[in-house]
Amino acid sequence: MRVWVDITAPPHVLVFRPLVRLLRERGDEVEVTAREHGETLPLLALHGLEATVIGRHGGRSRAGKLATMATRLGALVRWARGRRFDVALAAASHHLPLAARTLRIPSSTTFDYEFANLQHQLACRAASVVLVPEAIPGDRLERFGARPPKLRRYPGLKEEYYLADFEPDAGVLDELGLDPQRVLVVVRTPSDFAAYHRRTSPLLPALLERLGRSDEAQTVVLPRTREHRDAVLGLGLPSLVIPERAVDAQSLVGLADLVVSGGGTMNREAVALGVPVWTTFGGRLGAVDEALLREGHLRRLTHPAGLELRKRDGHGAAAARTRRDPARFLDLLLPV
Repeated sequence: MRVWVDITAPPHVLVFRPLVRLLRERGDEVEVTAREHGETLPLLALHGLEATVIGRHGGRSRAGKLATMATRLGALVRWARGRRFDVALAAASHHLPLAARTLRIPSSTTFDYEFANLQHQLACRAASVVLVPEAIPGDRLERFGARPPKLRRYPGLKEEYYLADFEPDAGVLDELGLDPQRVLVVVRTPSDFAAYHRRTSPLLPALLERLGRSDEAQTVVLPRTREHRDAVLGLGLPSLVIPERAVDAQSLVGLADLVVSGGGTMNREAVALGVPVWTTFGGRLGAVDEALLREGHLRRLTHPAGLELRKRDGHGAAAARTRRDPARFLDLLLPV
């Protein structure tokens, strides 16, 4: 079977890392395309995934997004035509399902946040299969045309599948020159480039001010864009560490004493790895995060002083983790 995988954002690299490996172990041929956006290309290199780069992110404006979507769709169709793909796979992207539909290739999309309305209106209607967590109620998806048998569900978090074989590498601490005696905090900047989340959390500047002047804590800030990185560097705070290039963020999270994230994926990675995590997300919470809050796996941060800076016991403790078989996720995702 010939499989086309399209990756449009940094978190999707992690989703597809084990799936591409499984496909190739099964004897399938896999070709990967990718959009230049944030740390996507460096992460692909970090995880040994070769990809053909087609297009880039359109920026914050709707006009920019629409313009680059149109040009990228055309480029994807031209690239894929004649390559005889049997299936096409993507995560939280409408580019590939639309291109695949044009070429009459069965396609699948998967996502775990249901309020990216325009994206899902396009992707869910164009895709052959839509795979989501069981936590998302069906009535939130019907307006996108996602109903059984097109709609498929998986238990748990997607992060529990793609991190199933993962063990944190302490080498990342040395790489960043971190002091293991200090409380390690990992902060992810908010996803304010996404169309569904247009305001940056007002907590972030005050939080970075507190953490950046702390003697007991050392904080690694993982910016989504160069613009974010420059803004954090400009604060000149002594206890903030901003990596110069893509790093093993999952190992950082797994070794952290606590995580604060303005997005969703890193929050859920922390939950999957058994690490205390606070959210500063300013948009509408999806069903997955609603469930994590109810269950006490995720906490809201409403004020910088509410963050407890203390060392965590039992780093990497297996009992704190749920590991799920990525082969099961792949079988649900494949539109065949």
